[in-house]
Amino acid sequence: MLERIYKAQTIMANACKKLGRQINIMEVCGTHTVSIFRNGIRWTLPDGLNLLSGPGCPVCVTDQAYIDAILSLAQRDDCLIATYGDMIRVPGKGGSLETDAFKNNVRIVLSSEDALQLARDNKEKIVVFVAVGFETTAPATAVAVKEASKENIDNFCILCGHKLVVPAMETLLSGKNDKIDGFLCPGHVSTIIGYGAFENIAKQYRRPCVVAGFEPMQIIEGLAEICRQLAEGESSVKSVYTAAVCEKGNQKAQKIIKDCFDHAQGRWRGLGNIDKSTLKLKKQYSRFDAYIRFGIDPLAKSDESGCRCGDVLCGLIKPADCPLFAKDCTPTKPVGPCMVSSEGTCAAYYKYERRK
Repeated sequence: MLERIYKAQTIMANACKKLGRQINIMEVCGTHTVSIFRNGIRWTLPDGLNLLSGPGCPVCVTDQAYIDAILSLAQRDDCLIATYGDMIRVPGKGGSLETDAFKNNVRIVLSSEDALQLARDNKEKIVVFVAVGFETTAPATAVAVKEASKENIDNFCILCGHKLVVPAMETLLSGKNDKIDGFLCPGHVSTIIGYGAFENIAKQYRRPCVVAGFEPMQIIEGLAEICRQLAEGESSVKSVYTAAVCEKGNQKAQKIIKDCFDHAQGRWRGLGNIDKSTLKLKKQYSRFDAYIRFGIDPLAKSDESGCRCGDVLCGLIKPADCPLFAKDCTPTKPVGPCMVSSEGTCAAYYKYERRK
């Protein structure tokens, strides 16, 4: 183990020395961000290697208008909101879903199937499932929608907030943050889409893309591989997460997504509107679309709260650069979603880096 660590550190240090400048690598996934902090990986890197946290936390990239739409539905007596736990404390204009005014109409679920069961058990209510996540959770949402269609469960619908990772990465490189030299690509998402999905980024944008798991050694070796490619003038896609990720991914899961959803334009916190970056229910399943059912504009704009979560997600600033960080915005009184989510960059900085 120590020999592997020393080898990786040598590769990274040599790359920094050869290039003669700072190397900026973005870890896209929020789970990577937390693992990097928890295991002290940042403190073992050479001075010339800078890690940027990216838009890989599904709660964090959810636009403010989406949160406000959920709160609006939670006020309705005829609605029951089914949501994953991470969304409960994300603040909107009128508080959060844990606020006393909403809590009677909110249920925490562990899966989309649990949300569908709520609809079966509460026929007097319209159950609205808060469907957030990347390609990892989208197949389960699709299965629930198909079951609802087959069983004619008309009191079930989803407010679809599922997003696609690759369009966000391309948007970053198209002008939002062109200082990114390479990507440590997400492990969970890649099990679904496959490491081949990042090929265009490597070819068109000339940025190395390396998929890694979440163990410290895999992360370190993934970073070293990116540095090796940069030092040698390469830009290719590679996976060091061979136990779970193949080139083409989980094709059955991809088919389930394709059967149920179309790609649509969507709003991202910090990145704005991105074409073909979100999932929208196909016409045949439109009766389960909460946007249509309640007349909600999926591209609505909303005033931000004053926090700079969007800039953090784009790797433009560190959390400590936000004037609210650790002052007005803390884990007990969060202003933005990056301080709420268990995968949020601000929450990770607050817990592991703030006292350093």
